[in-house]
Amino acid sequence: MHIHILGICGTFMGGIALLARQAGHTVTGCDANVYPPMSTQLVEQGIALIEGYSPDQLAMQPDLFVVGNAVSRGNPLLEAILDKGLPYTSGPQWLADNILQGKWVLAVAGTHGKTTTSSLLAWILEDCGMNPGFLIGGVASNFGISARLTDTPFFVVEADEYDTAFCDKRSKFVHYRPRTVILNNLEYDHADIFPDLAAIETQFHHLVRTVPGQGRIIAYGAEASLDRVISRGCWSELERFGGTGGWQVAEDDGRDHVRFSLDGEEVADCVLPLAGQHNRMNALAAMAAARHVGITPASAASALSRFAGVKRRLEARGTARGVTVYDDFAHHPTAIATTVSGLRRRIGSRRILAVLEPRSNTMKLGAMKSQLPGSLSDADRVFCFAKNLGWDAAEALQPLGGKAQCFDDLERLVSAVTAEAHDGDQILVMSNGGFGGVHDKLLEALARKA
Repeated sequence: MHIHILGICGTFMGGIALLARQAGHTVTGCDANVYPPMSTQLVEQGIALIEGYSPDQLAMQPDLFVVGNAVSRGNPLLEAILDKGLPYTSGPQWLADNILQGKWVLAVAGTHGKTTTSSLLAWILEDCGMNPGFLIGGVASNFGISARLTDTPFFVVEADEYDTAFCDKRSKFVHYRPRTVILNNLEYDHADIFPDLAAIETQFHHLVRTVPGQGRIIAYGAEASLDRVISRGCWSELERFGGTGGWQVAEDDGRDHVRFSLDGEEVADCVLPLAGQHNRMNALAAMAAARHVGITPASAASALSRFAGVKRRLEARGTARGVTVYDDFAHHPTAIATTVSGLRRRIGSRRILAVLEPRSNTMKLGAMKSQLPGSLSDADRVFCFAKNLGWDAAEALQPLGGKAQCFDDLERLVSAVTAEAHDGDQILVMSNGGFGGVHDKLLEALARKA
Protein backbone atom coordinates (compact mmCIF):
# COMPACT_ATOMS: atom_id res chain seq x y z
CA MET A 1 0.00 0.00 0.00
CA HIS A 2 1.19 3.53 -0.80
CA ILE A 3 0.55 5.94 2.08
CA HIS A 4 1.00 9.69 1.62
CA ILE A 5 1.28 11.67 4.87
CA LEU A 6 0.26 15.33 5.17
CA GLY A 7 2.33 17.10 7.83
CA ILE A 8 4.98 14.39 7.83
CA CYS A 9 7.70 16.38 9.60
CA GLY A 10 5.81 16.77 12.86
CA THR A 11 7.26 14.54 15.55
CA PHE A 12 4.17 12.34 15.73
CA MET A 13 3.48 12.09 12.00
CA GLY A 14 7.14 11.44 11.31
CA GLY A 15 6.89 8.50 13.68
CA ILE A 16 3.82 7.25 11.83
CA ALA A 17 5.84 7.39 8.61
CA LEU A 18 8.61 5.26 10.11
CA LEU A 19 6.16 2.67 11.43
CA ALA A 20 4.33 2.46 8.11
CA ARG A 21 7.62 2.00 6.26
CA GLN A 22 8.69 -0.76 8.67
CA ALA A 23 5.30 -2.42 8.19
CA GLY A 24 6.10 -2.77 4.49
CA HIS A 25 4.20 0.17 3.01
CA THR A 26 5.47 2.65 0.46
CA VAL A 27 5.56 5.99 2.28
CA THR A 28 5.80 9.53 0.97
CA GLY A 29 4.87 12.79 2.63
CA CYS A 30 4.70 16.54 2.51
CA ASP A 31 5.05 19.46 4.89
CA ALA A 32 5.35 23.21 4.79
CA ASN A 33 8.34 23.44 7.13
CA VAL A 34 11.09 20.84 7.13
CA TYR A 35 13.74 20.87 9.86
CA PRO A 36 15.89 18.39 11.83
CA PRO A 37 15.87 16.07 13.59
CA MET A 38 12.73 14.65 11.97
CA SER A 39 13.56 15.61 8.37
CA THR A 40 17.01 14.05 8.71
CA GLN A 41 15.57 10.88 10.21
CA LEU A 42 13.00 10.48 7.42
CA VAL A 43 15.53 11.01 4.65
CA GLU A 44 17.89 8.50 6.27
CA GLN A 45 15.04 5.98 6.21
CA GLY A 46 14.48 6.53 2.49
CA ILE A 47 11.17 8.39 2.80
CA ALA A 48 10.63 11.00 0.07
CA LEU A 49 9.65 14.47 1.31
CA ILE A 50 7.79 17.10 -0.70
CA GLU A 51 7.84 20.77 0.28
CA GLY A 52 4.36 22.31 0.41
CA TYR A 53 0.79 21.09 -0.09
CA SER A 54 0.21 21.35 -3.83
CA PRO A 55 -2.82 19.41 -5.17
CA ASP A 56 -0.43 18.13 -7.85
CA GLN A 57 0.53 15.45 -5.30
CA LEU A 58 -2.71 13.62 -6.12
CA ALA A 59 -0.98 12.47 -9.30
CA MET A 60 1.04 9.98 -7.22
CA GLN A 61 -2.27 8.14 -6.64
CA PRO A 62 -1.55 6.85 -3.13
CA ASP A 63 -3.93 4.29 -1.67
CA LEU A 64 -4.46 6.31 1.52
CA PHE A 65 -3.80 9.82 2.79
CA VAL A 66 -2.92 10.17 6.48
CA VAL A 67 -3.66 13.71 7.62
CA GLY A 68 -1.74 15.34 10.49
CA ASN A 69 -3.46 17.64 12.96
CA ALA A 70 -1.41 20.61 11.75
CA VAL A 71 -3.38 20.46 8.48
CA SER A 72 -6.61 22.47 8.54
CA ARG A 73 -9.53 23.11 6.21
CA GLY A 74 -8.41 25.44 3.47
CA ASN A 75 -5.19 23.54 2.91
CA PRO A 76 -5.08 23.08 -0.90
CA LEU A 77 -4.09 19.41 -0.85
CA LEU A 78 -6.65 18.53 1.82
CA GLU A 79 -9.38 20.35 -0.10
CA ALA A 80 -8.48 18.41 -3.26
CA ILE A 81 -8.64 15.12 -1.32
CA LEU A 82 -12.09 15.99 0.03
CA ASP A 83 -13.40 17.23 -3.32
CA LYS A 84 -12.42 14.00 -5.06
CA GLY A 85 -13.67 11.75 -2.26
CA LEU A 86 -10.29 10.07 -1.79
CA PRO A 87 -9.63 7.82 1.23
CA TYR A 88 -8.05 9.51 4.24
CA THR A 89 -7.61 8.97 7.97
CA SER A 90 -5.89 10.62 10.93
CA GLY A 91 -2.51 9.58 12.30
CA PRO A 92 -3.84 8.31 15.65
CA GLN A 93 -6.61 6.33 13.94
CA TRP A 94 -4.12 4.73 11.52
CA LEU A 95 -1.86 3.86 14.45
CA ALA A 96 -4.71 2.29 16.41
CA ASP A 97 -6.01 0.25 13.47
CA ASN A 98 -2.71 -0.92 12.00
CA ILE A 99 -0.12 -1.06 14.79
CA LEU A 100 -1.65 -1.09 18.27
CA GLN A 101 -4.34 -3.72 17.75
CA GLY A 102 -3.56 -6.69 20.01
CA LYS A 103 -0.56 -4.99 21.65
CA TRP A 104 0.10 -4.30 25.33
CA VAL A 105 0.18 -0.53 24.96
CA LEU A 106 2.07 1.51 27.55
CA ALA A 107 1.01 5.16 27.16
CA VAL A 108 2.63 8.22 28.70
CA ALA A 109 0.36 11.25 29.07
CA GLY A 110 0.80 14.63 30.74
CA THR A 111 1.48 18.28 30.03
CA HIS A 112 5.23 17.91 30.56
CA GLY A 113 7.82 15.14 30.34
CA LYS A 114 6.03 12.84 27.89
CA THR A 115 8.94 12.45 25.51
CA THR A 116 11.57 11.88 28.19
CA THR A 117 9.38 9.49 30.19
CA SER A 118 8.38 7.52 27.06
CA SER A 119 12.05 7.25 26.11
CA LEU A 120 13.00 6.11 29.61
CA LEU A 121 10.24 3.50 29.64
CA ALA A 122 11.09 2.17 26.18
CA TRP A 123 14.75 1.98 27.14
CA ILE A 124 13.99 0.05 30.35
CA LEU A 125 12.01 -2.50 28.36
CA GLU A 126 14.74 -2.69 25.73
CA ASP A 127 17.55 -3.09 28.26
CA CYS A 128 15.59 -5.86 29.96
CA GLY A 129 15.25 -7.83 26.72
CA MET A 130 11.60 -7.09 25.93
CA ASN A 131 12.28 -5.49 22.53
CA PRO A 132 9.35 -3.03 22.57
CA GLY A 133 7.93 -1.15 19.64
CA PHE A 134 7.49 2.55 20.27
CA LEU A 135 6.40 5.91 18.95
CA ILE A 136 7.98 8.83 20.79
CA GLY A 137 7.82 12.56 20.05
CA GLY A 138 11.60 12.84 19.92
CA VAL A 139 14.74 10.88 19.17
CA ALA A 140 16.07 8.90 22.14
CA SER A 141 19.84 8.60 21.88
CA ASN A 142 19.76 4.94 22.99
CA PHE A 143 17.72 4.13 19.87
CA GLY A 144 18.68 6.83 17.37
CA ILE A 145 15.14 6.81 16.01
CA SER A 146 11.73 8.04 17.20
CA ALA A 147 9.61 5.02 16.23
CA ARG A 148 10.00 1.35 15.48
CA LEU A 149 7.87 -1.75 14.97
CA THR A 150 8.72 -5.10 16.55
CA ASP A 151 7.01 -8.48 16.76
CA THR A 152 6.74 -8.43 20.57
CA PRO A 153 3.48 -7.64 22.40
CA PHE A 154 4.81 -4.40 23.94
CA PHE A 155 4.43 -0.92 22.49
CA VAL A 156 5.30 2.36 24.21
CA VAL A 157 3.52 5.46 22.91
CA GLU A 158 3.77 9.11 23.83
CA ALA A 159 0.12 9.96 24.43
CA ASP A 160 -0.63 13.55 23.46
CA GLU A 161 -3.72 15.44 24.59
CA TYR A 162 -3.73 17.67 21.50
CA ASP A 163 -6.59 17.13 19.08
CA THR A 164 -6.49 14.32 16.50
CA ALA A 165 -7.20 15.94 13.12
CA PHE A 166 -9.36 18.48 11.29
CA CYS A 167 -12.18 15.91 11.31
CA ASP A 168 -11.71 14.54 14.85
CA LYS A 169 -11.39 16.96 17.76
CA ARG A 170 -10.88 14.32 20.43
CA SER A 171 -7.45 14.11 22.03
CA LYS A 172 -5.04 11.80 20.22
CA PHE A 173 -4.66 9.51 23.22
CA VAL A 174 -8.27 8.30 23.28
CA HIS A 175 -7.45 6.16 20.22
CA TYR A 176 -4.69 4.11 21.86
CA ARG A 177 -6.58 1.86 24.35
CA PRO A 178 -3.58 1.38 26.66
CA ARG A 179 -3.19 -1.29 29.32
CA THR A 180 -0.59 0.73 31.25
CA VAL A 181 -0.91 4.51 31.56
CA ILE A 182 1.34 7.12 33.14
CA LEU A 183 -0.39 10.41 34.02
CA ASN A 184 2.70 12.55 34.55
CA ASN A 185 1.07 15.90 35.38
CA LEU A 186 -1.70 18.14 34.10
CA GLU A 187 -1.62 21.89 33.62
CA TYR A 188 -3.37 24.32 31.32
CA ASP A 189 -1.89 24.34 27.83
CA HIS A 190 -2.98 24.41 24.17
CA ALA A 191 -4.96 27.62 24.52
CA ASP A 192 -5.75 27.41 20.80
CA ILE A 193 -8.06 24.41 21.29
CA PHE A 194 -8.91 24.19 25.02
CA PRO A 195 -10.82 27.03 26.72
CA ASP A 196 -9.67 26.09 30.22
CA LEU A 197 -8.07 23.41 32.37
CA ALA A 198 -11.42 21.70 32.99
CA ALA A 199 -11.72 20.94 29.26
CA ILE A 200 -8.34 19.17 29.29
CA GLU A 201 -9.30 17.26 32.44
CA THR A 202 -12.34 15.94 30.57
CA GLN A 203 -10.09 14.54 27.83
CA PHE A 204 -7.89 12.86 30.47
CA HIS A 205 -11.06 11.41 31.99
CA HIS A 206 -11.91 9.97 28.57
CA LEU A 207 -8.46 8.36 28.47
CA VAL A 208 -8.98 6.82 31.92
CA ARG A 209 -12.28 5.37 30.73
CA THR A 210 -10.45 3.35 28.03
CA VAL A 211 -8.09 1.53 30.43
CA PRO A 212 -9.27 -2.05 31.19
CA GLY A 213 -9.99 -3.28 34.70
CA GLN A 214 -6.77 -5.31 34.72
CA GLY A 215 -4.86 -2.33 33.40
CA ARG A 216 -2.89 0.04 35.60
CA ILE A 217 -2.84 3.82 35.93
CA ILE A 218 0.28 5.40 37.42
CA ALA A 219 -0.65 8.95 38.41
CA TYR A 220 1.42 11.79 39.83
CA GLY A 221 0.20 12.19 43.40
CA ALA A 222 0.84 15.89 44.00
CA GLU A 223 -1.44 17.58 41.48
CA ALA A 224 -5.06 18.53 42.19
CA SER A 225 -5.99 18.39 38.50
CA LEU A 226 -5.14 14.68 38.31
CA ASP A 227 -6.98 14.07 41.56
CA ARG A 228 -10.06 15.56 39.92
CA VAL A 229 -9.61 13.35 36.86
CA ILE A 230 -9.36 10.19 38.96
CA SER A 231 -12.31 11.21 41.15
CA ARG A 232 -14.55 11.27 38.07
CA GLY A 233 -14.12 7.51 37.81
CA CYS A 234 -11.36 4.95 37.83
CA TRP A 235 -12.01 1.33 36.88
CA SER A 236 -8.40 0.09 36.83
CA GLU A 237 -5.54 -0.54 39.25
CA LEU A 238 -4.18 2.76 40.52
CA GLU A 239 -0.68 3.58 41.78
CA ARG A 240 0.55 7.01 42.80
CA PHE A 241 4.03 8.46 42.55
CA GLY A 242 5.70 11.58 43.83
CA GLY A 243 3.04 12.56 46.37
CA THR A 244 2.77 11.42 49.99
CA GLY A 245 2.54 7.68 49.37
CA GLY A 246 3.20 5.01 46.81
CA TRP A 247 6.34 5.49 44.72
CA GLN A 248 8.91 7.96 46.03
CA VAL A 249 12.39 9.15 45.11
CA ALA A 250 15.20 10.51 47.27
CA GLU A 251 18.81 11.48 46.62
CA ASP A 252 21.72 10.10 48.60
CA ASP A 253 24.27 12.82 47.91
CA GLY A 254 22.26 15.82 46.73
CA ARG A 255 23.47 15.28 43.18
CA ASP A 256 22.95 12.19 41.05
CA HIS A 257 22.64 9.10 43.27
CA VAL A 258 18.91 8.42 43.48
CA ARG A 259 17.05 5.99 45.73
CA PHE A 260 13.60 4.68 44.76
CA SER A 261 11.00 3.41 47.23
CA LEU A 262 7.52 1.89 47.10
CA ASP A 263 5.16 2.16 50.07
CA GLY A 264 8.02 3.20 52.33
CA GLU A 265 10.40 0.39 51.36
CA GLU A 266 13.51 1.10 49.29
CA VAL A 267 13.37 -1.00 46.12
CA ALA A 268 16.28 0.25 43.97
CA ASP A 269 18.95 2.89 43.51
CA CYS A 270 21.13 4.20 40.68
CA VAL A 271 23.15 7.12 39.41
CA LEU A 272 20.66 8.86 37.12
CA PRO A 273 22.28 10.60 34.13
CA LEU A 274 19.56 13.27 33.89
CA ALA A 275 19.49 16.65 35.63
CA GLY A 276 16.59 18.06 37.61
CA GLN A 277 13.89 16.92 40.01
CA HIS A 278 11.41 16.66 37.13
CA ASN A 279 13.58 13.98 35.54
CA ARG A 280 13.68 12.05 38.82
CA MET A 281 9.88 12.01 38.67
CA ASN A 282 10.00 10.92 35.03
CA ALA A 283 12.34 8.05 35.92
CA LEU A 284 10.18 7.05 38.88
CA ALA A 285 7.06 6.89 36.70
CA ALA A 286 8.87 4.83 34.07
CA MET A 287 10.07 2.38 36.74
CA ALA A 288 6.52 2.00 38.07
CA ALA A 289 5.12 1.37 34.58
CA ALA A 290 7.83 -1.17 33.77
CA ARG A 291 6.93 -3.09 36.92
CA HIS A 292 3.44 -3.64 35.48
CA VAL A 293 4.94 -5.74 32.66
CA GLY A 294 7.11 -7.73 35.07
CA ILE A 295 10.36 -5.74 35.26
CA THR A 296 11.77 -5.47 38.79
CA PRO A 297 12.69 -2.04 40.12
CA ALA A 298 16.31 -3.18 40.46
CA SER A 299 16.45 -4.12 36.77
CA ALA A 300 14.75 -0.86 35.82
CA ALA A 301 17.25 1.15 37.88
CA SER A 302 20.14 -0.63 36.18
CA ALA A 303 18.71 0.37 32.79
CA LEU A 304 18.14 3.96 33.94
CA SER A 305 21.81 4.32 34.78
CA ARG A 306 22.62 3.72 31.10
CA PHE A 307 20.06 6.08 29.61
CA ALA A 308 21.72 8.35 27.04
CA GLY A 309 19.16 11.15 26.85
CA VAL A 310 16.81 12.54 24.20
CA LYS A 311 17.61 14.94 21.40
CA ARG A 312 16.33 18.46 22.08
CA ARG A 313 15.99 17.77 25.82
CA LEU A 314 18.86 19.77 27.33
CA GLU A 315 20.99 18.45 24.49
CA ALA A 316 24.49 19.91 24.25
CA ARG A 317 24.88 20.96 20.61
CA GLY A 318 28.49 22.06 20.86
CA THR A 319 31.09 24.23 22.57
CA ALA A 320 33.01 27.18 21.11
CA ARG A 321 35.52 29.36 22.97
CA GLY A 322 34.50 27.76 26.26
CA VAL A 323 30.77 28.47 25.76
CA THR A 324 28.38 25.51 25.51
CA VAL A 325 25.15 25.77 23.50
CA TYR A 326 22.20 23.60 24.57
CA ASP A 327 18.99 22.83 22.72
CA ASP A 328 15.74 22.20 24.58
CA PHE A 329 12.12 21.79 23.50
CA ALA A 330 10.74 23.75 26.47
CA HIS A 331 7.95 26.13 25.43
CA HIS A 332 5.52 26.16 28.39
CA PRO A 333 6.50 28.27 31.43
CA THR A 334 6.62 25.23 33.71
CA ALA A 335 8.87 23.36 31.27
CA ILE A 336 11.06 26.45 30.87
CA ALA A 337 11.44 26.76 34.64
CA THR A 338 12.31 23.09 35.14
CA THR A 339 14.80 23.16 32.24
CA VAL A 340 16.58 26.24 33.59
CA SER A 341 16.56 24.69 37.08
CA GLY A 342 17.97 21.42 35.75
CA LEU A 343 20.81 23.20 33.98
CA ARG A 344 21.50 25.33 37.05
CA ARG A 345 21.80 22.20 39.12
CA ARG A 346 24.26 20.75 36.62
CA ILE A 347 26.54 23.80 36.19
CA GLY A 348 26.43 25.50 39.58
CA SER A 349 27.31 29.19 39.57
CA ARG A 350 28.27 29.52 35.91
CA ARG A 351 26.08 31.92 33.94
CA ILE A 352 23.01 30.78 31.99
CA LEU A 353 22.13 32.84 28.90
CA ALA A 354 18.55 31.82 28.07
CA VAL A 355 17.51 32.22 24.42
CA LEU A 356 13.75 31.80 24.01
CA GLU A 357 11.42 31.57 21.02
CA PRO A 358 7.74 31.71 22.14
CA ARG A 359 6.56 29.69 19.17
CA SER A 360 3.78 27.33 20.31
CA ASN A 361 0.18 28.23 19.57
CA THR A 362 -0.42 28.82 23.28
CA MET A 363 2.57 31.15 23.50
CA LYS A 364 1.62 33.05 20.35
CA LEU A 365 -1.79 33.74 21.87
CA GLY A 366 -0.12 35.22 24.97
CA ALA A 367 -2.03 32.94 27.32
CA MET A 368 1.10 32.24 29.39
CA LYS A 369 2.95 35.55 29.04
CA SER A 370 2.47 36.60 32.66
CA GLN A 371 4.23 33.41 33.82
CA LEU A 372 7.31 33.89 31.64
CA PRO A 373 9.33 36.20 33.93
CA GLY A 374 9.06 33.79 36.85
CA SER A 375 10.02 30.81 34.69
CA LEU A 376 13.19 32.61 33.56
CA SER A 377 14.17 34.14 36.89
CA ASP A 378 17.05 31.70 37.48
CA ALA A 379 18.75 32.65 34.18
CA ASP A 380 21.45 35.32 34.24
CA ARG A 381 20.47 36.84 30.89
CA VAL A 382 17.37 36.38 28.73
CA PHE A 383 17.20 36.91 24.96
CA CYS A 384 13.70 36.58 23.48
CA PHE A 385 12.97 36.24 19.76
CA ALA A 386 9.68 38.11 19.56
CA LYS A 387 8.88 38.13 15.83
CA ASN A 388 5.22 37.69 14.79
CA LEU A 389 3.84 37.59 18.33
CA GLY A 390 0.40 38.97 19.07
CA TRP A 391 1.61 40.55 22.32
CA ASP A 392 4.45 42.74 23.57
CA ALA A 393 7.24 40.44 24.78
CA ALA A 394 9.34 43.34 26.08
CA GLU A 395 6.45 44.49 28.27
CA ALA A 396 5.78 40.94 29.51
CA LEU A 397 9.46 40.48 30.48
CA GLN A 398 9.75 43.85 32.23
CA PRO A 399 9.81 42.20 35.71
CA LEU A 400 13.22 40.77 34.74
CA GLY A 401 14.62 44.29 34.37
CA GLY A 402 17.77 44.87 32.39
CA LYS A 403 18.72 41.21 32.11
CA ALA A 404 16.05 40.62 29.43
CA GLN A 405 16.23 41.77 25.81
CA CYS A 406 13.81 41.20 22.91
CA PHE A 407 14.55 40.98 19.20
CA ASP A 408 12.53 40.64 16.01
CA ASP A 409 15.62 39.94 13.88
CA LEU A 410 17.44 36.64 14.32
CA GLU A 411 20.86 37.91 13.24
CA ARG A 412 20.71 40.77 15.74
CA LEU A 413 19.78 38.30 18.47
CA VAL A 414 22.73 36.07 17.57
CA SER A 415 25.07 39.08 17.62
CA ALA A 416 23.80 40.20 21.02
CA VAL A 417 24.13 36.75 22.59
CA THR A 418 27.60 36.29 21.10
CA ALA A 419 28.75 39.68 22.38
CA GLU A 420 27.50 38.86 25.89
CA ALA A 421 28.88 35.32 26.13
CA HIS A 422 32.29 34.59 27.60
CA ASP A 423 34.29 31.54 28.66
CA GLY A 424 32.29 29.28 31.00
CA ASP A 425 28.85 30.58 30.06
CA GLN A 426 26.05 28.19 29.08
CA ILE A 427 23.65 29.23 26.31
CA LEU A 428 20.26 27.54 26.72
CA VAL A 429 18.12 27.71 23.57
CA MET A 430 14.44 26.90 24.11
CA SER A 431 11.93 26.45 21.27
CA ASN A 432 9.54 23.82 19.96
CA GLY A 433 10.62 24.56 16.39
CA GLY A 434 13.78 24.85 14.32
CA PHE A 435 14.40 28.46 15.49
CA GLY A 436 16.09 29.34 12.20
CA GLY A 437 19.09 27.13 12.95
CA VAL A 438 20.08 29.49 15.76
CA HIS A 439 22.17 26.83 17.54
CA ASP A 440 24.63 26.50 14.67
CA LYS A 441 24.57 30.25 14.07
CA LEU A 442 25.58 30.85 17.67
CA LEU A 443 28.36 28.26 17.58
CA GLU A 444 29.71 29.69 14.33
CA ALA A 445 29.58 33.26 15.65
CA LEU A 446 31.29 32.25 18.89
CA ALA A 447 34.03 30.50 16.96
CA ARG A 448 34.68 33.70 14.97
CA LYS A 449 34.65 35.90 18.05
CA ALA A 450 37.94 37.70 18.60
